[in-house]
Amino acid sequence: MTNTTSAQDLGQRIEQMITEHITASRACAQEAVVRAFATAASSSRPKGAPRPARPASGKKRPSAEIAALGERFYEVVCAKPGETMAVLRADVGASAREPSRSVALLRRAGRVRAVGSRHLTRYFPLSGS
Repeated sequence: MTNTTSAQDLGQRIEQMITEHITASRACAQEAVVRAFATAASSSRPKGAPRPARPASGKKRPSAEIAALGERFYEVVCAKPGETMAVLRADVGASAREPSRSVALLRRAGRVRAVGSRHLTRYFPLSGS
């Protein structure tokens, strides 16, 4: 069996395949760009348009409620220093995310110290507060 394809024919076929590949890649890239800009344009709101309303679960709590929760949390921390948020939250009677703002305010005020990270964080009352 002999090979009748010349080097010149082989080179032309390779160039043709590369050209086809580049053309197909360019078309795919253009389609992706069009999709990306279409998604961005449809998801953005025009300037001056009102923001969508917050869901009912995302309502802001009054400052008095946050302060009261913070005081309850501080009392529990004083009674049980070195406990995790899970234990303290159960004693306060709050859900998982409720005390986060109150605790942040207590920490900023220098009344509570947090040691550790994530679920291993332990809370301690600071003396002189």
